[in-house]
Amino acid sequence: MIKFTLTHEINCDPDTFWKLFFDKEFNDALYKGALGFTKYDLLESKDSDKQLVRKVNAVPKVDLPGPIAKLMGPGFGYVEDGVLDKATKRWTWTLTTSTMADKLKQNGTLKVEAAGEGKCRRVAEISGEAKVFGLGGMIESTIEKELRQGWDKSAEFMNKWIRDGKAK
Repeated sequence: MIKFTLTHEINCDPDTFWKLFFDKEFNDALYKGALGFTKYDLLESKDSDKQLVRKVNAVPKVDLPGPIAKLMGPGFGYVEDGVLDKATKRWTWTLTTSTMADKLKQNGTLKVEAAGEGKCRRVAEISGEAKVFGLGGMIESTIEKELRQGWDKSAEFMNKWIRDGKAK
């Protein structure tokens, strides 16, 4: 099992961050453009007084070592089920993979803290597990590497989006 925390400074206040986080135009540009996903489709979105629920189907661009790529097969993707608790401003998510869903687990939480004038700190706590004999450790380290790179790219992209005046 892997557990790690990723922290990024984003050049906007927390309210603007959450608006972008749920903005379709921003997400299409981030996932289908900057991150190279071949698929990123919103399946469900429900907004109530207490929470915002979102379900997404995605096929990420990933660089997998040969044995893992063969095991996962072409078109490896996932469904992300996430909930924003509006009282705590905490996003929690769980991924269900398109292959080996009973052996691969990933979930996490995301919070955003004010970090001075016009800035916030995005903190993601991520857990992952691969119960695959002989390959579990390699899969977990690959997942962590890919996630770190993706989250770093997403922070850069978000800051550029804001700098370019595209944040509404």
